[in-house]
Amino acid sequence: MKKNLLIICLILGIAMMYACSKDDFTESELEETQQTDPDPEIADDPGDTDDDDLNANSQSIHYENAVLIAFSSNGASVTNPFENNGVTVENNNGHIVITSAITELELNYVLSGIIADGSVKIYGEKKFGLVLNGVGITNPNGAAINIQNKKKGTVTLVDNTNNRLIDGSTYTYTDGEDMKATFFSEGNVEIGGNGALEIRGKNKHGLCTDGALTITAGTINIKEAASDGIHTNDEITISGGTLTIRSVGDGIESESKTEPVSITAGDISIITTGEKGHAIKTKYNVEIESTGKVEITTYGAASKGIKPAGDITIRKGDITVNSAGDAIWDTDEQDISSAAGIKCDGNFLMEEGTLTLLSTGKGGKGINVDGTLIINGGTVTVTTTGDQYVYNRSHDTAAKAIKSDGNLTINGGNIKIRTSKTEAEGLESKAILTITGGEIDIEAYDDAINASTHIQVDGGNIYCNSATNDAIDSNGTLTVTGGVIVAAGASQPEGGFDCDNSRFTITGGTLIGIGGATSTPTAAYCTQRSLVFNSSSSNIQYIRIESTSGGQEVLTFKLPKTYSSRMTMLFSSPSLAANTGYTIYTGGTISGGTDFHGFYTGATYTKGTSAGTFTTGSAAGSVSTVGTSIGRP
Repeated sequence: MKKNLLIICLILGIAMMYACSKDDFTESELEETQQTDPDPEIADDPGDTDDDDLNANSQSIHYENAVLIAFSSNGASVTNPFENNGVTVENNNGHIVITSAITELELNYVLSGIIADGSVKIYGEKKFGLVLNGVGITNPNGAAINIQNKKKGTVTLVDNTNNRLIDGSTYTYTDGEDMKATFFSEGNVEIGGNGALEIRGKNKHGLCTDGALTITAGTINIKEAASDGIHTNDEITISGGTLTIRSVGDGIESESKTEPVSITAGDISIITTGEKGHAIKTKYNVEIESTGKVEITTYGAASKGIKPAGDITIRKGDITVNSAGDAIWDTDEQDISSAAGIKCDGNFLMEEGTLTLLSTGKGGKGINVDGTLIINGGTVTVTTTGDQYVYNRSHDTAAKAIKSDGNLTINGGNIKIRTSKTEAEGLESKAILTITGGEIDIEAYDDAINASTHIQVDGGNIYCNSATNDAIDSNGTLTVTGGVIVAAGASQPEGGFDCDNSRFTITGGTLIGIGGATSTPTAAYCTQRSLVFNSSSSNIQYIRIESTSGGQEVLTFKLPKTYSSRMTMLFSSPSLAANTGYTIYTGGTISGGTDFHGFYTGATYTKGTSAGTFTTGSAAGSVSTVGTSIGRP
């Protein structure tokens, strides 16, 4: 009886082992392939309910052509030198309406003082200046500042002053007039000066213009917005100052289809909390070439950090985007909508700068591009920790670090990617993926590098490690002409290099691919010799290959992870000479030297155990095989 029970348990154990899918490796194998550090987290939004203290400029200021309005708890006092020259100022207990018929002069409207129930409305047909000199305006029934003049307004935040604008949660409207924000303008607005401005938007937007917005200086803090923090119908240019936004809707949104959101300087911090509350959104392009910092956190489901309908170009800047929201089922699109650090409907180009992305929600993406994606330089770090999102059992999406529907090209820079949950891939193109240079470091749960049509590697130093799938996986052809590649896939049937039965061309570079299997180079298309080494030994730590005669080193390698059963290694290098015998050693010790993720140069190796020998062929693209392969299923 005991003997039969033992046999039954043994059979069940074997069946369970072979029933495991590629996502069901043993606990020890997964621990070896994944990060030992805990997944990074995004802190909860602390909110900001405290108002800043208001203060006026302690020194007297003088502006030419100025209308002075000084608010107080009793209303407002008005000084209007142009009362008989076409400027009228209505004062209804602190609710001010300025109407200017002057077309020769650019007037300045200087506001100061504090009022709990007041407002300023401006009419006119000429450019003007609006000077905030320690003013605090709360309007319980509408916008604090409402500019109906369609000409440009230049807003000056007087040095060393704090200013505050607060609207009401409900508005009393005037027929035929827009009023969509605490600070609203029909025309272009330019904000400068070295003072501070606090805005609270309780009804809709914080700051809105139907024209363009330019920020050159000042400290602007939009502490709350029921909808967008900043909303414009035309371009947005930020060339200086400090801008902080916390909004339920979008942080910054431009409706322009022809002019970009452009950031060239200044420090920007944006927090959005609502579903599909994107930090920077535009119907055209986003261009960043900034000497300052951009820090973004989005908490809402399906929210994006930067989301243009056009292109994104990053030429310089220090950009951090944290997205915490889960994906959702979009009933309008009848599709899943995921949160993302960057979601670009057009093309993505990065020349220089630092881009750091963290996505923690289910199905969250780091960079998600509908068009082409090109990285020429800079530092890009992408981490996703979210699991797969599943809707109604029939629709799902996994987290992805960097993904493009078009061609994806890396010509330089430093790219670091980490993904850790179900089906989360590292670097993916739905077309052609090309690497010509750069330092690339990827640890992914699923495929580390994947392309639908073709993968081309012409240079760079590439390390890619998949916990449960292939390290480099092309659904079409695969070509390597240069560079150094260390590719660690999972156990059989996954591997370091996989292009199924398509053409695998090697004409240069150093390739080290380990896993449970490998695609074999297509000898007729190769001009560099390769080795496929199959080992049934478990837990191999070191591999050394040297010439049998003379002991000339061609490979000294420490595996980035161990395999509990069999292991397959693909190795190709210009060092493999024609018609030469080589010996493979496993085990031993390595000391000194330098290494690239286990690929050593200049190290001292103490020999372990001989695991086989081979002699290369005379053909330039010959492939030698040591050990028996069980092949890819």
